[in-house]
Amino acid sequence: MTGKVWLVGAGPGDAGLITVKGKAVLEAADVVVHDRLVGDGIRAFIPTWARCIDVGKEAGHHPVPQEKIQQLLIQEARRGQRVVRLKGGDPFLFGRGAEELEALKAAGIPCEVVPGVTSAVAAATYAGIPVTHRDYASSVHIITAHAKAGGEININFKALAQLEGTLVFLMGLTALPRLCQGLIAAGMFPDTPAAVIERGTTARQRRVDGTLATLAEKAQKQQVAPPALIVVGQVVQPKQEWNWLEALPLFGQRVLVTRAEDKAEELAAMLRALGAEVLVFPCIATQLLEPVLPPLSCYNWAVFTSPTGVDCFFALLKKQRVDIRTLALAKVAAVGASTGAALERRGLRVDVVPEVYDGVHLAEAMLAQMNQGDSVLIPRAEKGALGLVDRLRAKGMIVDELPVYRTVYTQGNWQPTDIDLALFTSASTVHGFARACLGAKVRAICIGKQTAAAAKSLGWKVKVAQEATLAALVKATEEEANHDN
Repeated sequence: MTGKVWLVGAGPGDAGLITVKGKAVLEAADVVVHDRLVGDGIRAFIPTWARCIDVGKEAGHHPVPQEKIQQLLIQEARRGQRVVRLKGGDPFLFGRGAEELEALKAAGIPCEVVPGVTSAVAAATYAGIPVTHRDYASSVHIITAHAKAGGEININFKALAQLEGTLVFLMGLTALPRLCQGLIAAGMFPDTPAAVIERGTTARQRRVDGTLATLAEKAQKQQVAPPALIVVGQVVQPKQEWNWLEALPLFGQRVLVTRAEDKAEELAAMLRALGAEVLVFPCIATQLLEPVLPPLSCYNWAVFTSPTGVDCFFALLKKQRVDIRTLALAKVAAVGASTGAALERRGLRVDVVPEVYDGVHLAEAMLAQMNQGDSVLIPRAEKGALGLVDRLRAKGMIVDELPVYRTVYTQGNWQPTDIDLALFTSASTVHGFARACLGAKVRAICIGKQTAAAAKSLGWKVKVAQEATLAALVKATEEEANHDN
């Protein structure tokens, strides 16, 4: 049976700029054939079972010729695979997507194109340059400055010089002197504002401003490197009001989130809102266990030590058709605010949350409200910390631990590099990262003392959040980032 090929635009770099459709297609792929400009944040969406094939090109170096890429897509589709051809930016904007589509159609391969956000607009926007503005430019013109092998760039400078809109040149860094000279020779004023944007929409974004007369020299002095785009026109204004990204507190920070995939997005969204480039690298996953639930009505207390424990407990109730009302006479305790919030979303009011979010302090807070011989049910991970249970049993309480889930280590099909800060929400995420990235050293932001101890044992530099909450973890990330500035 013949498979199908999707030509998917990955966007300009920021993982948040891939389209909803593009992400959905990518997450269902069997084979992903990707370009060099597809960043780690996008590659994190590739499922672990998918086979990744790097066909990246750069100036003067094409390790996989275009014709071979097209044959590869056809070959994989004929094997019945769901193939994603993942391209930086948009597939049809200087991406040779049309050529690939023609080859697929000629071979009788079902195919679909998923447009992507182009860096020509997005990178300029992230750098504080609106490509159109009522007071400065009513049109935008996108030009490739990349020549075919052995040829000169084919640009009608005279026509461009007569336009009153914004000019955006892609793949033009090596040709920057010729571009500036060509526009000036064609009649544009030497003092026309111009800028180069390096690695737009990422944490390593850099903007160099100048004019047509000065930009090439400035870019060379500041060692601007590809990928970069060039913007020419009156919209290149150093206006503070347009500089929205660099004003955010985590701009310039490349932050790794290591939580389980189904838990990562909330934290990632909080970090992105503060300007960070977020890479989601799940180091653990949850496996639901299926112990037979005991009669819940016999317990005086139900104690929850993690939001995952809450989710898995309620999943078991549903699976075994047990009515939560059988727990009606029991008091409910939670180790922290996040766990308490997870319970309250399920309709359970929490009676006890300790001021310090750990097992020992939870036990102390419970003991203040307990009677001798109270029975306690603790739905928890297969391997849980002993402090809570030991303390309650020492005081004469009857404690039943109910393992409802198992934490397993996972490893994706890419390796994170060039990370500024890595966030860890449990000791298991630390151990999972260490297994997935052998020998890696990171600056770790940890949610609690046990997590921090695991990170310190690996020789990492560690900062601990004031509380065991995501909000406190994000605040600690801000503090650590600002410490460098």
